[in-house]
Amino acid sequence: MSNSQMILVAGPYRSGTGDDPAKLAANMRAMNETALTLFRAGHLPVTGEALALPLLEVAGSARIGDRVYDEIFHPIAEQLLSRCDAVLRIGGPSEGADRMVAQARAEGKAVYAGLAEVPPA
Repeated sequence: MSNSQMILVAGPYRSGTGDDPAKLAANMRAMNETALTLFRAGHLPVTGEALALPLLEVAGSARIGDRVYDEIFHPIAEQLLSRCDAVLRIGGPSEGADRMVAQARAEGKAVYAGLAEVPPA
């Protein structure tokens, strides 16, 4: 029997970036690199950003923090987390990532503070 988990990778996206596209991309890359490590370990990693960002584009979001962004960005991550087994919190300060951790705890899901805490698949 597999112990593979669907794990939401939660880390800073906007925090500390001033919405600088290069810094946003670096934060996204950090989450994606972590997700790749989880995938190669036999888990199913997901990020809210991977679902939200394409939807924001087609929904016509003009800038981070606009009405369309607020409609989609965090709500999709919250819905996604409800389907996950766990959260892996990475990176530095992030209100959104901390909200994901709080939601996971409230829903009785596992919360990992680093890759080393994630059990083998």
